[in-house]
Amino acid sequence: MTTPVTIIGAGLGGLTLARVLHVHGIAATVYEAESSPTARAQGGMLDIHDYNGQLALEAASLMDEFRGLILEGRQAMRVLDRDGTILLDKADDGTGGRPEVQRAELRQILLDSLPAGTVQWGRKLSGVRALGEGRHELAFSDGSTVVTSLLVGADGAWSRVRPLLSAATPDYTGESFVEIYLFDADTRHPAAAKAVGGGSLIAPAPGNEIHAHREKDATLHTYVVLARSQDWFAAIDFTDAAAATARIAQEFDGWAPELTALITDGDTAPVWRPHYALPIGHRWDRVPGVTLIGDAAHLCAPNGEGANLAMLDGAELAKALAAHPDDVEAGLTDYEQAMFLRSTEIATETTEFFENLFDGTAQSLATTFTGHEQTP
Repeated sequence: MTTPVTIIGAGLGGLTLARVLHVHGIAATVYEAESSPTARAQGGMLDIHDYNGQLALEAASLMDEFRGLILEGRQAMRVLDRDGTILLDKADDGTGGRPEVQRAELRQILLDSLPAGTVQWGRKLSGVRALGEGRHELAFSDGSTVVTSLLVGADGAWSRVRPLLSAATPDYTGESFVEIYLFDADTRHPAAAKAVGGGSLIAPAPGNEIHAHREKDATLHTYVVLARSQDWFAAIDFTDAAAATARIAQEFDGWAPELTALITDGDTAPVWRPHYALPIGHRWDRVPGVTLIGDAAHLCAPNGEGANLAMLDGAELAKALAAHPDDVEAGLTDYEQAMFLRSTEIATETTEFFENLFDGTAQSLATTFTGHEQTP
């Protein structure tokens, strides 16, 4: 079996690519290792930016559907000191260009926009073999094979497609999230809910931070950020939820109880999410018939841009292919050159912002955000 455009990975980037190709009348098949759209929780909220993610949705002709997902008021943001003092309280006045939506709902509108059968579930890629002239044979764990004339790796941090183009592998950044959820927070966890407010909360200190988002249905999603080695985390038994929670909370001894409650009062077991990144400026020489989008191409530590960039990559690749219907390589070249510049610029800017513009304290972060918003 030979397919024209084969996409590995049904995340936001791969689905956006498939959708924009469909808008332009180009067929694609998406192969996804997970067994169904609901096989795994899709994470929390995403702020979709008017300068990248929303541009991708416009190219996908899905802006009306997107607007129906927006959670009003969630662009509000607070910065708190470790003693609970509010240092910045930015209301959501409805004019911000980064509205919040639930990731799973955004993924679903992309899935719903595709022709039936576009996504093939339960198809885990196990190997790729180059056949020459831009063609590749894909082997899947179920024993099936597919030959494609255009292969796109949208398969994330540990991409199985990336080795066709680059020897680079992600390295641990020295920082991890520990994720915890609090449900029905206004009723069951009122102190934590009051601290978070209507949008998001950041309580930073050098090496330790507590982030929290108010999601749908009064759910609070806590991201505990710790600059610790992988060995430090490996010494924690995350299969013992109570012990793991206590160990993480110990790192915040002396912090305000409404902040530590975002850890200790969790309704879910804490989940360790180590952060990895590819080198900033990661790129490769043109290899016929294959390219990458999203984290497979330019994985960074969480900076608020990953999902947006993946979607924009997908849209821009689709448009480049549509613009060169008789010359796939020209389309891939145009896409990659623009993508390399775009991803490097954003990675550099966000790294400088988070590392150089404040010293890790709440006061300096509040000052930084205030000054950043006032910069034209």
